[in-house]
Amino acid sequence: MAKRIKDLKSPTKAYKDRLKAIFVKPFASLSDRQRFWLGFAAFCLVTTFLIQNPFWSRVGERQYHTGDIARETIVSPADITVTDQAETDRLRAEARAKVNPIFRYESGKPEEALQSFIAAWEHMQRRSSSSNTNRAAETNSRTDGHWTSSDVGKVLSSRTFSRNELDAVQTALRDAADGYIYDDSERQYFQTQVFVFDRSKPTQRSTVSMPESNWTALSAARNKLRVRIDAIRSLSKKEADAFYSATEILVTPTVQYDSVATETARNAAASDIEPITIALKRGENIVDEGHLITPNVMSKIDAISSYTASTRKLNRFVGVLLLVAGLFWAAWKFVQNRGTLPRLSLTANRTFFLLGFVVVCQTVISAVLFRLADFTAIQNIKAPMNDATLWAFAIPFGAASLLMTLLADRPTALFAGLLNSMFAGLMAPRPLEFVLYSAIASAVAVYGIGRYRNRQTVTIAGSLVGAVSAVVSLAVLAYTQQPIILNTVLLSIACGLASGVLTAAVTSVLLPVCESLFGILTDVKLLELSNADLPVLGQLALRAPGTNQHSHAVGQLAEEACRVVGANGLLARIGALYHDIGKTAAPEHFVENQLAKNPHDKLKPAQSAKIIISHVTYGTKLAREVGLPARIVDFIPQHHGTRTLHYFLKKAQAEAHPDEVISENEFRYPGPKPQFKEAAIMMIADSCEAGARSLAEPNPENVRFIVTKIIDAILQDDQLDECDLTLRELTQIRESMIKSLVAIYHSRVDYPGYVPPASGQFRLVDTHIDSEERGLKFKDPADIPVSPGGEIEDEAIDRSHPPKGRDVKAAG
Repeated sequence: MAKRIKDLKSPTKAYKDRLKAIFVKPFASLSDRQRFWLGFAAFCLVTTFLIQNPFWSRVGERQYHTGDIARETIVSPADITVTDQAETDRLRAEARAKVNPIFRYESGKPEEALQSFIAAWEHMQRRSSSSNTNRAAETNSRTDGHWTSSDVGKVLSSRTFSRNELDAVQTALRDAADGYIYDDSERQYFQTQVFVFDRSKPTQRSTVSMPESNWTALSAARNKLRVRIDAIRSLSKKEADAFYSATEILVTPTVQYDSVATETARNAAASDIEPITIALKRGENIVDEGHLITPNVMSKIDAISSYTASTRKLNRFVGVLLLVAGLFWAAWKFVQNRGTLPRLSLTANRTFFLLGFVVVCQTVISAVLFRLADFTAIQNIKAPMNDATLWAFAIPFGAASLLMTLLADRPTALFAGLLNSMFAGLMAPRPLEFVLYSAIASAVAVYGIGRYRNRQTVTIAGSLVGAVSAVVSLAVLAYTQQPIILNTVLLSIACGLASGVLTAAVTSVLLPVCESLFGILTDVKLLELSNADLPVLGQLALRAPGTNQHSHAVGQLAEEACRVVGANGLLARIGALYHDIGKTAAPEHFVENQLAKNPHDKLKPAQSAKIIISHVTYGTKLAREVGLPARIVDFIPQHHGTRTLHYFLKKAQAEAHPDEVISENEFRYPGPKPQFKEAAIMMIADSCEAGARSLAEPNPENVRFIVTKIIDAILQDDQLDECDLTLRELTQIRESMIKSLVAIYHSRVDYPGYVPPASGQFRLVDTHIDSEERGLKFKDPADIPVSPGGEIEDEAIDRSHPPKGRDVKAAG
């Protein structure tokens, strides 16, 4: 048995267990009320963060740039006074740029160079005439080290130069070192004008316009020195090179860039610029729709954005949170007043959590796609591709409504659609237009499809939503007075159709998740469970063909009866297919699978009762192991309720010793009693089908007698106390059962010339006889063993000794 259960396990069982471990077990210790309010708070907070997160800004929050055309009229939301930092920085940068670079001029540099040369020359001459030169004095000359460290000194001391030659060298040095000489690396600081301060006269400042012809680069001044020395004809090439090497280091810049003074002056000029402020009044019109965004208008728009981001973001978050909480509270009250959905037996709490989950999923998708629409519009320059409104038409606003239509009912789905439409309005660039667009798409998703009996229904619904969305997008364009041009129309239609495709895609992805997470049995899920190739049903047909035939017959009866009273007929039919799967453990112990012998004839009543009752407990265990939905599992124990195996109990009491006590609990099914209409109807159908199958002549009168007897017995045994069937519905169920059973077990037509076998002759046993002919047949419906609880207990009849005075015929 354990191996058989393992072989029949469904692969979705592990998936369901994982979902429960993630979403259910962490909150198992909380009360129902605590779980409800925790979920309510979570829905509100998550939705609010998706709509208005105070910790991040939307992509492309700066929706305009200078030169754009305003897509809407912009009005100041409050009295706003902010610093125009961009304009202030621009003016300060201009003030800094107007401050000219400051240079320092040293007018005594040429004379210092000349005196340094003369002192070095005289020192060299003294050194040549005296060998006891003081070494400390040698280092005092700026050029001494240079002259003595090379061949310069040797060349210059090799002969005596004339006074004219020395004067010519000094004149060349004076001319080269004189004037405004600047370092080549400081040319980068030149501007149109520069300030020049003479170090000898700090209070005087002169302004020099550049380029100035009398300013000489250091490289040019030294090159001038070289040319002048080379022009002295009495000097050899070697002597001219020596004089140049000795004097070039004496030619230094006379003007130098003063970076500290310049930066100080520029900072002072920038600090003199007062911050530029923008003052707006509440309701002040910034720009009208369709007008050009000028730099002045752009600064005001930035001021509003800055004010909103810094001052009103938290306020807006709190406001949105209260609005969202109010809308979810309204949704809860709507669901609460609707009560349990009869078709799916969804309680108010489960329906609300389903609605909240679907709404949050829809809000996540909308928030992401609104941001994607903004990003896409920013990446494009030309109209209409730069309009985020057009791209937002592709958002699948109808997905939530379509999901709720398939998972719950139409009114709840429509309310979910309206709820999502309001949330979309809080996120959309054009609130009113998108509320209408979303509401229409949701309504089409709710009322545009019929019963959900195949997966193709989702595709059809998505196509219909897409077509209507395309039309509505054009209506929005016309309403907002957008230019109706070909590119705009084509983009709107394309995005509307894309909305339908995404609606179908999102629904297809989330539908199985919701089915598993909330234990909802949609019609498609139920139809999938009716597949005869499923291992459980295959085993039932193979091991217990009579039970399999009985299950299908009960399903037909229950489905028709449910249709009459407005219950879920498909649920009842699928539940009937699985209600007796526990009989696969010992199929030969149940009358519908018996061809001739009855194993119970050789068993004690208590043993027989244990085997028969075990088909409920084993069936429940098997159903849970293979991952059947809980609602289907409920049919297995509830279709027998808490009735007793009356005839086995009486038989046990008759066979018991005088001092032996027989416990009635050993002969009672564990229950519970039927908790919902479909289970109660299947209890009635199960007994009525067995009773009608036991009739030798199932004519309308006999069928009505046995059906009425069974229903009265069930009612008198209080088995229907815990479900919501009314007496009027019981009457309708009875008539439906009679009509269906007469149609199924109608009498055969007599054919002319056919002579039936004489009474008393036995029919031959055919091992391949159809299961419809299995079990016992009673000519008098009053002889059928109907227990006080309405059960047909054919198994309790000892076929080796049929009851006296009763016309009982054993098939086979």
